[in-house]
Amino acid sequence: MTSMIAGSTGAPATRSGTPSLGWGLGMPALRVALVALACALAWVVVGVTAGWTAFPPSPLVATVAMVPVNVFCLWLVVRRLRREGAGARELIGARTGALGRDILWGMLWLLVLSVPFVLTITGMMWLLYGSEAFSQFELVFVGADPAPEFSPAVTLVLGIIAVLTFAPLNAPTEELVYRGHAQRAIASRWAVALAILIPSALFGLQHAWFAPTSTAVLIYVSAFFVWGLGAGVIAWRQRRLLPLIIAHGTINLFTTIPALIVPFLPIGAP
Repeated sequence: MTSMIAGSTGAPATRSGTPSLGWGLGMPALRVALVALACALAWVVVGVTAGWTAFPPSPLVATVAMVPVNVFCLWLVVRRLRREGAGARELIGARTGALGRDILWGMLWLLVLSVPFVLTITGMMWLLYGSEAFSQFELVFVGADPAPEFSPAVTLVLGIIAVLTFAPLNAPTEELVYRGHAQRAIASRWAVALAILIPSALFGLQHAWFAPTSTAVLIYVSAFFVWGLGAGVIAWRQRRLLPLIIAHGTINLFTTIPALIVPFLPIGAP
């Protein structure tokens, strides 16, 4: 099972023979805690400097707050893989001359993962609100409390930071932490089903800290849990992470690009 998501020739040998189960469980749990801490600190900073609003901070602020979390987690997972005799490159599985094919795989997995993700969100809204589901989307996913207003210059700077750092850092970091190291380590000791379920549950829990309302917390956790399950199965079957990183990074990129447009919109103009 240790070759579950390594390259097609099998998993690299580790110094101890198997990855550390403790680290496999602990690293994604640590990331969840760091995400919570980063969102809390960002909320406090914005509250003190620009005015208090309901938790969590705005998506733009939360995205920028993820920079140090992603840098630390990427350093930690790469370091841990090296200590176990594996390597991030082997898990990512980039192939010479195959980038175009990997991009196509990534776009396929983006579609495959997005369908159950959207269906989960829609289904949860329907269970909660019935025929009123669609009229409640804005209230649930935007919230009634307005975000603090920054100057266009500050918003633009934050947007540039978000676009330049979020997709390039967040996608490979999360895939290596959840589908790479954690899934590989858990599968070395327990059943593959648990190796997919446990990181997926923590992946879903991580996104609770970005939910704009209490109702959205349940929906976010459920939808990202479903995304994690699908990504875990894909990683297990495909035995490398690059196509998933491309799919994940594409979503991250398209969620941050609007931050570069907002400062130039004539909002509130006469």
